[in-house]
Amino acid sequence: MRLPGMPLHDPFIVADEKTRAYYLYTSNDPSVSGVNGTGTMVYRSHDLRDWMRPVVVFLAAGQQGIWATDGGWAPEVHERGGRYYLFTTLHNQDKPLPVPPPNRWGTPFQIPNYMRGTITAVSDSLLGPFTVVDPSRPTPPEHLMTLDGTLYVDPSGQPWMVYAHEWLQTIDGTMEAIRLAPDLSRTIGDPVFLFKASDAPWASEQIPGGVPNQLPPYVTDGPQLYRAPDGTLLMLWSTYEMNMIGQDGTIGGGYVQTYAVSQSGDITGPWQQRRPLVRDDSGHGMLFHTFDGRLMMVLHRPFDNARGKLYEMRLLGDELRVLRRRADLDGGG
Repeated sequence: MRLPGMPLHDPFIVADEKTRAYYLYTSNDPSVSGVNGTGTMVYRSHDLRDWMRPVVVFLAAGQQGIWATDGGWAPEVHERGGRYYLFTTLHNQDKPLPVPPPNRWGTPFQIPNYMRGTITAVSDSLLGPFTVVDPSRPTPPEHLMTLDGTLYVDPSGQPWMVYAHEWLQTIDGTMEAIRLAPDLSRTIGDPVFLFKASDAPWASEQIPGGVPNQLPPYVTDGPQLYRAPDGTLLMLWSTYEMNMIGQDGTIGGGYVQTYAVSQSGDITGPWQQRRPLVRDDSGHGMLFHTFDGRLMMVLHRPFDNARGKLYEMRLLGDELRVLRRRADLDGGG
């Protein structure tokens, strides 16, 4: 298989030195995996161009007592202590959360809220099967509507989960972090606020004149942390540019891949927002190194009927740049 023919959303690549293979995780799609159910599947390749048919490594329905019924979004796998940990976002619309109070725009937010959050599952193999650590609840606080949890380990060795606190609950979506136990089995303490989506000044700067430049919603999506050689900390994340007005007066805009920088090198920031890396309805990217040392970014485009796109990247200090689109690998288009 090649990327143009591979359905995938929220791609995450593990470059495994032991097998010299790339493992590309995404939500289970029965049309290509042949297995029904909410979960995670993985494609494998030795060259980022030709991929094996995916195998399913996690199914929510196979977890006894699991709280969730749907989702399977944004899977990613991390090695820690000789074991592999899967993070993926699940939800259950039959487990409602309280409707948020009136917001800072002076109006109540009436969209129903329900349990949504990232679970942690563990396996002895990159190919699973992964077993949920705590089937009774998501890893972040269960009263928060969150998604896209990612692992970050700070210089002291303390693991964190960084996640997006949903705009469905906050309107102005936020990025937050919470400490994890050493075995990633539970959280420690309270969440730490990192930044909000509207902190990116370019997100609404192109809204036509006469329209307020602070309009909901502002979305946070797809965090991934990367330590630069100079010690600064980068966070890839995605959102929507609110730069268009429809005939009905609603604000709209494209999905974009952007990033922020903590020049202190600390997860708590302060975080400075940078210009988008890729527009064109693209996002939920992550950085990885090829076996020959190149820095690469994979993301999905478009948002609907998503396919993987690959970019060769360059890091100059704390400035991340796209060197070139690898159309030779992802098929162009």
